[in-house]
Amino acid sequence: MNIKYIFIVLGEPYSIFSELIGKYIYKNKKFNKKIILIGSKKLIERQLRSLKYKYILNKIEHLSESKKSQINIINIDFKFKKKFDKISNKSNKYIEESFNKFFEISKNEENNFVLINGPISKKTFLKKKFLGITEYLSQKTNSNNEVMLIYNSKLSVSPITTHMPIKNVNKNISKQKIIKNVQNINNFYKKVLKINPKIAILGLNPHCESIEKYSEEEKIIIPATNFLKKRGVSIKGPYSADTFFIKKNLDEFNIVIGMYHDQVLTPIKTLFNFNAINITLGLPFIRLSPDHGPNFEMSGKNISDPSSFFYAMKFIENL
Repeated sequence: MNIKYIFIVLGEPYSIFSELIGKYIYKNKKFNKKIILIGSKKLIERQLRSLKYKYILNKIEHLSESKKSQINIINIDFKFKKKFDKISNKSNKYIEESFNKFFEISKNEENNFVLINGPISKKTFLKKKFLGITEYLSQKTNSNNEVMLIYNSKLSVSPITTHMPIKNVNKNISKQKIIKNVQNINNFYKKVLKINPKIAILGLNPHCESIEKYSEEEKIIIPATNFLKKRGVSIKGPYSADTFFIKKNLDEFNIVIGMYHDQVLTPIKTLFNFNAINITLGLPFIRLSPDHGPNFEMSGKNISDPSSFFYAMKFIENL
């Protein structure tokens, strides 16, 4: 892929994201791609200044004005009194306008950009209309084919269901969904990362056994796995989740497919801390999200770990 632009929607105005950007600018004096921030120029410059990262952003109206030597910004107006404040629904319109501006300016660009979005409060912005930003972007782009991949170069994980209550998981897994997700991930690894991946799939029930008459392993997961094998996908399982994440298995596989969010995100965060990124596949573009939330408690204190944002930027450079 020939990545020319990195679009960064700043997202929630009162979060740790300005701090992470400040730390990135401080560490990296030169940039390999054109970085385009989308958000309030006045707010982020004041936040950076208060965090001791004084930096003047290059304000642009059109992509042709962007420079590789500077961090560029397309301004979205946002009225504020405090540099850092409590998260509320007062920022909803601002976040929506930021995403809409991204869709507007990127619609004529084909396969030469990546989207990163800053942290966004699901409670205030999404208002239960979407499970997460993954699903929000999917609807906005009429994709309905989204896949969440938590990526680390040593091991990645992907949940079949995302931000969903546990009581609803078994109703929302299907043979078709497993096949679609795994094929999307397999194609991404082969075509974009140039890797022939080895994939493991986990069961839903403890020890892949059910005391009920209906077994999701027998009715859904095993048939989906067998179908994928016949289509040339290197996949094994289902494995029991409680014993899978041991060194022997970690050395054998590139990707682990789980049935629900915490089944795979808990172990990968334990293994790699913040050295991982959330990649959304199945959209018309690649979208990355550093693996952290708004973290209001640390906002403005300059004590946040920027590892995941650094990892996202390094990943793009290596594409």
